[in-house]
Amino acid sequence: MDRRTYLRSVAATGTTVSIAGCLGVFDDSGSEKTVLGPPELDLSEASHPSYGDEMPAFTVPDPIADEEISTADCEGKAILWTSFYTNCPDGVCPALILRLRRAQEVAAAEGYGDDAAFLALTFDPERDTTDVLREYAGQQGVDLDAGNWHFLRPESYEAGQELLDEHFGLVIEKKPADDLENLEYQFPHYGLILLVNKRGIVERAYPNGATVDVERVEDDFTQVVSA
Repeated sequence: MDRRTYLRSVAATGTTVSIAGCLGVFDDSGSEKTVLGPPELDLSEASHPSYGDEMPAFTVPDPIADEEISTADCEGKAILWTSFYTNCPDGVCPALILRLRRAQEVAAAEGYGDDAAFLALTFDPERDTTDVLREYAGQQGVDLDAGNWHFLRPESYEAGQELLDEHFGLVIEKKPADDLENLEYQFPHYGLILLVNKRGIVERAYPNGATVDVERVEDDFTQVVSA
């Protein structure tokens, strides 16, 4: 099964993927650039980046901070990345944001806030305006004042679609909203969260990020950010 086929099958079935990690001293059996040991589930054939891969390089505007954010800006920081949209009708996107937000709280409590970056990329820039994203941050309990959280908004739907497809292996396409009230369109949910270490290497890919255990993400993140 190729990488994209795997991802689509996971998204379609809603399978919860358990990915365990143990602290490594810069590798135990895989990449010398990783902190965590290899995950229980080998995702190397998935379409998205996985353990040991480099984080894709990109630059996307943060409209709230009014600045361009690139992966180069995050050099020397542990990253949690996901994609979402604020009009998500079924709770998947709030669940993704929750896991990043909980890790942000851990970083603040443990004094690692300056060593972390939380990147949430909307693939619906037409509706996710600056004001909408700012309001959403308040609704989800995100601490924008910490300076380590960035809501990323591509210049256009097409730009975001291209970025996610070419860099992250995620195919994003608008779908009719059917009978959902007040929604003109919606998107399929892939639910991917990536944990990236300070060297820019993926430590964990959570393809079912909306259902992965919150404490597992927190624990993996703490080991990576404190390394």
